[in-house]
Amino acid sequence: MTRLLIVDDEALVRAGLKMILESDDALEVVAEAEDGADAAAMVREHRPDVVLMDIRMPRLDGLAATREVQALPDPPKIVVLTTFDLDDYVFRALQAGASGFLLKDTPPRELVQAIKVVAAGEAMLSPAVTRRLIGHFAADPRADRRRAAQERISKLTEREREVLIEVGRGLQNSDIGRKLFMSEATVKAHVSRSLVKLNATNRVQVAITAYEAGLLDD
Repeated sequence: MTRLLIVDDEALVRAGLKMILESDDALEVVAEAEDGADAAAMVREHRPDVVLMDIRMPRLDGLAATREVQALPDPPKIVVLTTFDLDDYVFRALQAGASGFLLKDTPPRELVQAIKVVAAGEAMLSPAVTRRLIGHFAADPRADRRRAAQERISKLTEREREVLIEVGRGLQNSDIGRKLFMSEATVKAHVSRSLVKLNATNRVQVAITAYEAGLLDD
């Protein structure tokens, strides 16, 4: 059973999300919060596996709340919710440690599947969305950002760099394994080691590093 916390200032949105998510027997909404200011306390009390975090809230927005939750010991996965598919707050929340984002008009079946994917630790963004999202986020061509990213990836082995590139392209472990002729377990091991070496909290941050380092310029 995957335990969920919904953080959104609109009661109707929370009710709709809960109804959709609990239509699947593998998902349970264990708590709801009306504002980001309550998110960290709710996480400590209810220990959810995944938090659905609204990005724009009156007292404490989803960006600040994401940072607070990520600072907790063994934090849950965070998915930011937005009505805008190119919202600067979303990009900043991903950088702060969120595992991905969902539009509030995502079809119910896709919403349920996305939550399951995130709970399992996989990337939930499709390759097309990943390219658009991270490409937009990493569009700043400043040389200092590129140098810093290249310095970080210098710690990776050649095989880890190959896997990093495919993560940056939005591929999941099974797809990377088929493309690079590895087992899925080996790919997962490479990703895990890369997370540690890059001081990243999730695959989205790893992909951002790949873009910033220029590994996907071609």
